[in-house]
Amino acid sequence: MVVASEVLAKAAFKMGFEVSSFPFFGVERRGAPVTAYARIDEHPIRNKSSIYEPDYVVVLDSSLLRGIDILEGLKPSGKVLINYPAGKKLPDLPQRYKYFLIDATSIAAAHGIGSQTAPIVNTAIMGAFAKICDKVALEPVLESIREVAPVKEEENVAAAKEAYERTTEATP
Repeated sequence: MVVASEVLAKAAFKMGFEVSSFPFFGVERRGAPVTAYARIDEHPIRNKSSIYEPDYVVVLDSSLLRGIDILEGLKPSGKVLINYPAGKKLPDLPQRYKYFLIDATSIAAAHGIGSQTAPIVNTAIMGAFAKICDKVALEPVLESIREVAPVKEEENVAAAKEAYERTTEATP
């Protein structure tokens, strides 16, 4: 998620926005949940604290839908993007938000990003996010992926494009 928020911040900056991006690791250990924040605004950003009322929530690991409140503080008009297996029924979620689904895991695996057992979904997720976000366009996201992706640059770009095309709105 940290790389994904960096890609998002760079893309928004390319579009002329002011940005602030930072991770929150909590207990630092491999496999622990990570929260990453990105502020995007037309005006200079002076607030550097955590974001308590987000407009968007992006869930890279669908197992987080059970057990913790991933929607805490989400604005009433909020949108939620979830990396979720295609064809699988969503768990019960509050009806007041818009939900979007993408099987970023399958896309990353198909493009050889990470391994078959541990695909790396961050660039695919950012392609999907470009589709649902009012402020960020796909082309700046792709440019940022080219700058940030440490390996397999074109595979990461292709994954983001495919995710952009395959993202769908869900009804909980």
